[in-house]
Amino acid sequence: MSNILIVDDEPSICWALEQALSEDGHIITTTATAEDALEITSRQFPDVVVMDIRLPGIDGLTALEQLQTRIGSTPIIMITAFGNLETAVKAINRGAFEYLTKPFNLEDAIQVIRKALEEKQRGAISTEVDSTSGDEGQLLLGKSPAMQAVFRKIAVVAERDVPVLITGESGTGKELVAAAIHRYSKRSAGPFIPVCVPAMNESVIESELFGHAKGSFTGAVTERHGLLEAANQGTAFFDEIGDIEMTTQIKLLRVLETKLISLVGGNDQQSSDFRLVAATNRNLETMVAEGMFREDLFYRLNVFRIEIPPLRERTEDIPLLAEHFMRTLDPAGEVKLSSAALKELNSRPWNGNVRELRNVIEHAVIVTRSGEISAESFPPPMTRTSDGFGSTSQLNTAIKHWWNEQVQSEAKSASMEGLYEKFLSEVEPTLLREALALSKGNRTEAAQILGIHRQTLREKLKHADLGED
Repeated sequence: MSNILIVDDEPSICWALEQALSEDGHIITTTATAEDALEITSRQFPDVVVMDIRLPGIDGLTALEQLQTRIGSTPIIMITAFGNLETAVKAINRGAFEYLTKPFNLEDAIQVIRKALEEKQRGAISTEVDSTSGDEGQLLLGKSPAMQAVFRKIAVVAERDVPVLITGESGTGKELVAAAIHRYSKRSAGPFIPVCVPAMNESVIESELFGHAKGSFTGAVTERHGLLEAANQGTAFFDEIGDIEMTTQIKLLRVLETKLISLVGGNDQQSSDFRLVAATNRNLETMVAEGMFREDLFYRLNVFRIEIPPLRERTEDIPLLAEHFMRTLDPAGEVKLSSAALKELNSRPWNGNVRELRNVIEHAVIVTRSGEISAESFPPPMTRTSDGFGSTSQLNTAIKHWWNEQVQSEAKSASMEGLYEKFLSEVEPTLLREALALSKGNRTEAAQILGIHRQTLREKLKHADLGED
């Protein structure tokens, strides 16, 4: 049986946690202010504290530090409905055991409290405090649960000097996440060196990364230090790590393991102590399975993973982001978003994600100049391009996997015939169903979407046993 102190000015939160924790046999004390919490802990030591960040009077982050001087290593779980990256980092770096955002799943919160109690009993709680702060973190914006989870992961991993792999579609802000990790890390005083792999010529990429010795190739008139050596005592950010060729992957892995860099065309080795943060919009697991990416390098990179959600999965962040981008060009606030414009923004697919939203807003501010932005002020939506998360790449990968499975299966039976018809019979019904779903059952419209005659669609539906007219 444990004593748990809940500090929140929302009675419903206190009541729900009290009811759930009491069923586990814990003794629950609730209060609405940090001042009361400080008074309570002067008389008794709780085993866990659950505290809101926004409180009347003393705020939760200030109270967190004051409580630590009284209750030592007792785990404190912070909760808030107004989280951002800076708040998450402050909470974690000041010694909070965990950081939860409202609305949270009650069972998830109970599991976090149970974990805190277990670690308290084992004496495994760390109370290291760091007051790192800065408003630069506001470059990453979002109030959605998905972005709150990203903020928390950045806060958790920033000070742990391990490789981080950031995944997500193009335009989601992977470099901003990498920069935030560096900013809040112990290496923040060192350099942040971005390495854009796709922008590098394949013939000189190793020279760019590792440097080269004088005379190592035509044009190498002087010795040159590479980007990885420049990242010494700081962070090297590899954008689109999945585009690195196999030979370079091998050398990069060796550098990560030894922290020694060999100049191209030279015998000397240079030491470089850098942290690697990598990003990709490709599926590295699939690339490993297809032999396109080294498995050992993947595991070296994938120590801690942060997946950035696409904008279409966090539409509640669109007004916040739009306002931020508008004020960048219009700090006086003369331009506003009309309700029709906001409705249009929420309806778009955002294939280009936050980058596309920024372009759209900046275009609208320029053409509007002052007054209210209308839906007609926006340029047309972007069409989907083929990248690692795009439909074309994923479709090609799925077809390759299907083909390999069929070939292996057919080879065992000494019969390899009719794979084309077999493939069509398996995929065509799905295509037909999706076209019908999109057209809400209107077969004329479905036929137009597919680019076939209505009679042809009727025959295909009949053949696929999907019904007749």
